[in-house]
Amino acid sequence: MKIVIDSDIPYIRGVWEPFAEVVYLPGDAISAADVKDADALIVRTRTRCNKALLEGSCVKVVATATIGTDHIDLEWCAANGVRVESAAGCNARGVLQWVSAVLAVLCREREPQTLTLGVVGVGHVGSLVADYAQSWGFRVLRCDPPRSRAEGPEGFTSFDEVLSQSDILTLHVPFTREGSDPTANLINSAAIELLQPDTLVLNSSRGGVVDEQALLASGHRFALDTWMNEPDIDSRVLERALLATPHIAGYSRQGKATATRMACEAVARVLGVEVEFRSPVEPTIPWAISWQEMCTRMGEYFDIEAQSQALKASPHKFEQMRNNYNYRQEFF
Repeated sequence: MKIVIDSDIPYIRGVWEPFAEVVYLPGDAISAADVKDADALIVRTRTRCNKALLEGSCVKVVATATIGTDHIDLEWCAANGVRVESAAGCNARGVLQWVSAVLAVLCREREPQTLTLGVVGVGHVGSLVADYAQSWGFRVLRCDPPRSRAEGPEGFTSFDEVLSQSDILTLHVPFTREGSDPTANLINSAAIELLQPDTLVLNSSRGGVVDEQALLASGHRFALDTWMNEPDIDSRVLERALLATPHIAGYSRQGKATATRMACEAVARVLGVEVEFRSPVEPTIPWAISWQEMCTRMGEYFDIEAQSQALKASPHKFEQMRNNYNYRQEFF
């Protein structure tokens, strides 16, 4: 048995060695030759898992230690018997704390009770963001067309209404081009025209969800963690961002450990082996932190302004900052 693993996935070394030949490689360097005789891949977003990589290989399962799967050709994998597993929800609290850090910085002069927060995508992450923000006093609008159709419209707001009513808009959707609710360029020129002049846009989902050039041209304020063409991000967009981070919103210790565990368990199920993943990280104990305490304590755990300054000073180090990030401790 052979397993190829992205060398930047944390907490995984030693898990598979008792069962398989294990090859660790940088995610963007994994090639067709590397995976030809592999039974499984454990990757992150930097490995394009498509026909070019997988055709003719022995790969039975691709497990991504991420919530997103837009780096994987799901249609090709399904048609060719390659199982795909993701770690949906693994980093929800990490992203919640990224959004919270942004709010703590940008709402210094405003009380939550005076602001409307629009949450687009109310899944694992969006639900947490919406619930905490509401407890802090924000007026919260939840937008999730698939859920609204499945569960009924009560409790959900239409996309156009969220755009027109939000002081802050935060995006928590997958990146999709097909289907009834494609999200590619979801925030485009037409959407931006519906925003209030001072609306702040937050994106910690996927870079392609936002048309960065349209956002840049609009003059709206924004804070970004995910970008078009990573790691070669647009310097003009970076310069204009109020806060900018190198795709690390979900990079908490707990989130990373959970993602690694979920990926390992998925591969084990498909290959029919029993592996033991012993997390070196204490799980987060959720609690109802107040707005004031969150704002006061956030800097101890995540100095988002320092991270933003570092990225703006050295954008060419985007990938280095991401791969060598000192995972944050979740604290609520």
